[in-house]
Amino acid sequence: MLRKLNNRRGFTLIELMIVVVIIGILAALAIPKFIQVTGKAKVSEAKTILKEIFTLEKAYFNEHDTYVAFADGAECASIGFALPEGVSRFNYKVEAGAAGIATEFTATATENGVDVDGNGTMDGYLTMDQDGGTGGGNGLTW
Repeated sequence: MLRKLNNRRGFTLIELMIVVVIIGILAALAIPKFIQVTGKAKVSEAKTILKEIFTLEKAYFNEHDTYVAFADGAECASIGFALPEGVSRFNYKVEAGAAGIATEFTATATENGVDVDGNGTMDGYLTMDQDGGTGGGNGLTW
């Protein structure tokens, strides 16, 4: 019985160190790519909602000859915009000209307390205007 137990062999220290090194190399390659891919997925949320706001504003303009402004984190029932359910990574607002004569608008999505792009700051933003022109800053781009 004792002989059978003594015949069992484990891994040597060298073998374990080689496995740890291989795992470390794989992690060093995979983690930055994972952060980049998840950042792009988070930014796609803002792009989709800005396109929705653009469509709603255009439809409202076709009927009323003016665009509607609304503040950060607010919903805008007059154009049919509702904030997404659940936790949003962005705040959305629309700036337009004077009420009744607003012939242009800029919709903005700003990071909402979450470092979306992985640059260590939470001040990135994306914009879209009445002509479909897009922009961004502080680490976020279309």
